Amino acid sequence: MSKTLSAPVYTELEIKKSRFLCWFEPIESVEQVKQRLEAIRQQHLDARHVCYAFYVNNNSGMGDDGEPSGTAGRPMFNVIAHKDLHNVLAVVVRYFGGIKLGAGGLSRAYGGAVSQAAEQAEFVVLEASHQLKLSFPFALESQIRRVLSRYELTLDAPAYSDRVSATVTVTDSQVEALQQDLQALAPADPDLVVERED
Repeated sequence: MSKTLSAPVYTELEIKKSRFLCWFEPIESVEQVKQRLEAIRQQHLDARHVCYAFYVNNNSGMGDDGEPSGTAGRPMFNVIAHKDLHNVLAVVVRYFGGIKLGAGGLSRAYGGAVSQAAEQAEFVVLEASHQLKLSFPFALESQIRRVLSRYELTLDAPAYSDRVSATVTVTDSQVEALQQDLQALAPADPDLVVERED
C-alpha cells in the first residue's frame, strides 16, 4: 500500500568531514518541488551540492547537482522507491569536508542520508484516487463548482466548447457521494454526464 510522510523530517550525517543535510518532506506537486529546491538552495548558497529525488503524482525526478552521474539522486530515489513512498521530496545538501569519497562512498552517503531520515519519519497510508470525467452545460457550471468546493475539489483543465468538459480527481471515500451530489443537481438532465475514467 502506498504511503507518504505525515510530516517533514530533517537529519544530518557526517562522513569523512563532509556534512550531508537531509530534508525529507511530503509534497503535493512538481511545482512545490521546484519551490522547495529553490528555497533550500537560497539558504545554502555556500554548499557544494544540492541533490534531490522526488516522486509526486506519478512524476519522478532526481538530480546530482555536479556530483558524478548516478551517485546522488539515484541512491536517494532508490530509498523512496524501496519504501513505496508517494508525494515525497528528498533534498540532500553536501558541505565538502576536503576528503573525496569516491563513487561508491558518495552513493552510500546520499542514500544513507535519506535512509536515516526515513527511519525517523512517520508515515500515513495514501487513499487511492480516481478521475471523474464531467461534461455539462454552461448553465450548471457555478452549481457544479459549489458542490466541488464542499469536497475541497476543483475542475481540472476545463475545456469550453458547446459545453464544459473537465476531470476531477477524487479519493475512494469521496467518489460515490460526489457522484450522487452532482447527479442531484439535474437528475433528469441527459446533458450532465459524470463517468469514472478508471
